[in-house]
Amino acid sequence: MSTSCALASSPASSDEPSRRERHGQWLMIGGGLLLGTIGAFVEQAGQDPLTTVWCRCAFGALALTLWGLATGRCRELRLHRSAWLAAMAAGGLMILNWALFFAAIDRTSIGVATVVFHVQPLWVIALGAWWLREPVGTAQWGAVLAALAGLALATGLFDGGHAGTAIDARYIEGLAMCLGGSISYAGVTLIAKCARSISSFALAWWQCVVGIAALAWWPMLHGWPAAPAAWAWLIGLGVLHTGLAYVLLYAGMSRLPAGRIAILQFVYPAAAIGVDWAVYGRTLSMMQIAGVSVMALALWAARRPAAARTSLPAGARRSSPS
Repeated sequence: MSTSCALASSPASSDEPSRRERHGQWLMIGGGLLLGTIGAFVEQAGQDPLTTVWCRCAFGALALTLWGLATGRCRELRLHRSAWLAAMAAGGLMILNWALFFAAIDRTSIGVATVVFHVQPLWVIALGAWWLREPVGTAQWGAVLAALAGLALATGLFDGGHAGTAIDARYIEGLAMCLGGSISYAGVTLIAKCARSISSFALAWWQCVVGIAALAWWPMLHGWPAAPAAWAWLIGLGVLHTGLAYVLLYAGMSRLPAGRIAILQFVYPAAAIGVDWAVYGRTLSMMQIAGVSVMALALWAARRPAAARTSLPAGARRSSPS
């Protein structure tokens, strides 16, 4: 009887990993689709970038605190001195990242800003090789160069951009802000990779707290949002895109191998391009779409060596969603 019971239970047990991966895949897709609406919330709120960042931090910290209390994880927020310093540094870089990204949306578009921002894995590879002395193979460097070529096409500088956006000094300034934001986010990823004692939940929470403390003076000096609708969009930006997206993405990542994570992370920019078209009628040109495709393939290829070494890279585990 025990043998027959074991045989009867084996199909269910063998199907468990695939069911877990399917669940993780849908969680990551949901998180990516949710993050793809960030730009619309930023534009509809209509606030300056630093006020928007402060509100995202404030409402995001509230949402994460409630989630931590509900799951019993608030004890993770206690950090030792070295971990605390790492969290403060990561928080400062994340504030810079969000401020530059939000400012870039106003100067370019939701789709372009999101696509250009997603070049950040290249900076992680380059900074990791320089700072952490991580080995980078010839194939990886080739993928980096291909991704940069795709990025150049995706910016729209070589074909006049996409519908409704003029290529001028303001547009180029927005592209530069996106690149600066992606570099600062790469710094957050590397700090998180080194500070292994900090959980992803604690790092995300402390990033929000640093933003609240560092930027509280800005809306006090320049004024708070006047329209109730603006507050609704800003609350959504913190609760949905920092609280709920955090839960979905990291729950999904914990169930998937690194190769699948690398591919599914492109749900976010694809969703942002779709939102930009559906809500604001802004589209990418064929050359920009080709550039995005080259970027996606090259970044996937660049991450493949990491997938062979581990089931989940430290940067993916611990850096917070953008």
